[in-house]
Amino acid sequence: MTGNTIIVGLVLSAVGFFLGYLIRQQIAKSQSNSIEAKLTLKIQQSKDEAKEIILDAKDKSVRLLEEIKVEEKKRKELLDKNEERILHREELMDKRHTELDSRSKDLEAAVEKVKAFKLDLDKMRQSENESLEKIAHLSQDEAKEELLKRIESNSKEDLTQSLKKLEGVRRAELEKKAQEIMSSVMQRYARSNISEMTTSTVVLPSEDLKGKIIGREGRNIRHFEKLTGVEVIIDEAPEAISLSSFDPVRREIAKLALEKLIVDGRIQPARIEDKILEAQKEIKERTEKAGEEAVYEIGALNLPPEIVYLLGRLAYRTSYGQNVLLHSIEVATFSRMLAAELGANVDIAKTAGLLHDIGKAVDHEIEGAHLELGIKILQKYNIRPEIIKGMQSHHEDFPTETIEAAIVNTADALSAARPGARRETLEKYIKRLTDLERIATSFEGVEKAYAIQAGRELRIFVFPDKIDDLGAMKLARDTANKIEAEVNYPGEIKVMVIRETRVIEFAK
Repeated sequence: MTGNTIIVGLVLSAVGFFLGYLIRQQIAKSQSNSIEAKLTLKIQQSKDEAKEIILDAKDKSVRLLEEIKVEEKKRKELLDKNEERILHREELMDKRHTELDSRSKDLEAAVEKVKAFKLDLDKMRQSENESLEKIAHLSQDEAKEELLKRIESNSKEDLTQSLKKLEGVRRAELEKKAQEIMSSVMQRYARSNISEMTTSTVVLPSEDLKGKIIGREGRNIRHFEKLTGVEVIIDEAPEAISLSSFDPVRREIAKLALEKLIVDGRIQPARIEDKILEAQKEIKERTEKAGEEAVYEIGALNLPPEIVYLLGRLAYRTSYGQNVLLHSIEVATFSRMLAAELGANVDIAKTAGLLHDIGKAVDHEIEGAHLELGIKILQKYNIRPEIIKGMQSHHEDFPTETIEAAIVNTADALSAARPGARRETLEKYIKRLTDLERIATSFEGVEKAYAIQAGRELRIFVFPDKIDDLGAMKLARDTANKIEAEVNYPGEIKVMVIRETRVIEFAK
């Protein structure tokens, strides 16, 4: 019984295994059919999408070809029209050329006739002069000399009046034209003028900081003054400290370093040295930036970097209280506008105006006049000779050789003479007025002289019995020339000679 059970079990196991195998085969076959169906569906979808893409591409290519054909047609029509215009212009040019040739021949013939007529006229004049010389027994030069002597002796007063009238008309015309140009230039350039002083003020957050800045037994302030070369003035104003120095660079470095120390809060010798070094570095960067901004403002972009840096140094240099860099920018701007008005070379004029005071960047370090130093600097860095000629005569140490030089001279005087642009010390102001009056009274026949209008005008009173009208005109010119040769002054000085005749009679 047991053996049969085992056999039956084995048979059932074999049947179960076989049935399982068949079921697994059926499941695998159904899954395979499902995957193949999905793949077939995806392939069909891809083919449909490809067909749609190909159709869209064909439609786009057809539309693009049509657009190209339309555009090509328009261009062809435009080319045809342009060709017709060119042909028409060529016909007109040929016609005008023929007319000009004809006119040229007519003019040549007319010129020949005029030359022949002029030759005949010269011969007639020569013959007439020879006849007059025979009659008068005088040559032409002798007759002219005799006539001039008679006119001078008989009509001296009329000649004086005529000369005055002629000079007045000519001067009025020139002054009117000059005023138009100058007013136009000054109207187009308007920069505020601020006279710079020799002191700077640093505002303090509190009055207690003054004690820290002074330090124990004054060691901080002494160390600060020693490193910067600037005098520190305490207790002149509440919650403020003044820095005094004739050198604007030192003063600016000291001001910046002191502001940094105030922000830092630790005021001691070591920190003072660090902040001064930082300030010196920052001022150098500001100097480079100031030079670059000036160059870009004027449009002189082909200058060497060394020249640009020296220009930046002018931002910390003053002349009669006027910032030299701002003055140089003004002169360059005026020169550019005047050159454009007068038809001169604008590039040379504006560059020469910008560089005319470049020597002032080093004149406190190197011995020599700023003009000579400026010329040497420009020659060293191979600046064009035309630019050097344009800037070298602005103090009349060199002759004015070019129109650009005359323009720079005018622009320099214009910038210096603007109201509020410059200031002078009382000592220099009094000395200049004294020199003007001394020069005027040095001439013979002068009764008295007064310098007025802050030295802009010199009035000279003469003895009427010693100097006549012609002599007064000559005295005014000689005085102006002597002032130009001996006195340094900004702007221009008006010289006025006054000749007054008084006749007194008593009725008894």
